[in-house]
Formats: sequence, structure tokens, C-alpha cells
Amino acid sequence: MKGITLLALSIFSTAFLSFAPVSKKYIVIDASHGGNDQGVIYGDFKEKDITLSIAKEIQKLNGSQGEYEVILTRDTDIFPTLSERTAQINKLNPEMVISLHVNSSPQKETTNQGTEIFTQNSEVSRKLAEKISKKFDAQKIEERNLHMLRETKAPAVLVELGFMNNSVDRKYITSENGQKEIAQKFVEIINEH
Repeated sequence: MKGITLLALSIFSTAFLSFAPVSKKYIVIDASHGGNDQGVIYGDFKEKDITLSIAKEIQKLNGSQGEYEVILTRDTDIFPTLSERTAQINKLNPEMVISLHVNSSPQKETTNQGTEIFTQNSEVSRKLAEKISKKFDAQKIEERNLHMLRETKAPAVLVELGFMNNSVDRKYITSENGQKEIAQKFVEIINEH
């Protein structure tokens, strides 16, 4: 009886130890600016607060669903430098990186409106931008030589969610419902990946 117990224990141990842990796949959401870097400001609205709120909502909505874990470059009002952000991203080796921003133009109030997406010089980045463009009806997709895009090894895009100095965009990106809708669209993009 003792031999059978040892044999069963041995088989169980071998089977249990032979399972390799499932490696996590990450999606990084970069909430731009933070800390002393306010980003675009219009009245009481600050880009750093808008991007952080949307990033946290994406992480919350994604939760533990699907095969991806959403990691934020910041989850409080701090300012990691661009180099710190890209170093953190490159250590994680994520499936994709989405850097959230809010646009502005020199005028006090502008007729410029809508989402703009900037890409790396890669086909994967452009394809990600096209998926985002379909959800947000983007006004522009353009390759840019920006630190976040240039120094990130993973496929990355920088998304300008709307113009802070356009009343329609501002109302949408600063409202709770608008931010939840934006976050939900990004979660759909993540789950379609």
C-alpha cells in the first residue's frame, strides 16, 4: 500500500510540475503627462487628468477578461519621464502600447475636431492605428518621430482623443459618459487583437 501511495504521489508531482505557467500578455496604456506636467489646459480641465481617468477606466473595464492584462505607465498624478516610460514598456515587452493625449491648437476656440493618431514607422503600428481609426472615426493617421513611438520596441500608437479647445470635443472627453465610451472602445480594440 505504501508503494502505491508513493507511486501515485510521484505521478501527481511529475504531472503537476510539468505544467509551465502561462505567460501573461500585456497591453500598456500610457496616460500622458502627470505631476507638474499638466499637458493641455482649458479652464479647470487638464490633459493629465483626462488621460489618467480614461486609462484607469480602460484598465477597470478590461479587468481580468480575455488574455491581456492592461498595465498603466502611471496610475496616480505623478510624472514619469518619457525615458522612464519607454524603459518600463520595453521591460514588459507588451503586445501593444497606446499613449493617450488631448489635442489643442493655438486659437482660444477652434473648429478643429476629432481624433488624430500618430504611428511608428511599422506596418503593425499602422494596422493598430487603422483599427482605432475605425472605432473613433479618426481625422488623421500619420507617422511621427516622437519619443514614445521611436523608443518603444513594441507596436505603439499615440492617440489625440480630441481638441480641448473645441467645445464639442471638450464636452465629450471631459464627461463621465464620454470617458467611459472612449475606454470601452479601447477595450474592444484590445479584445479584438
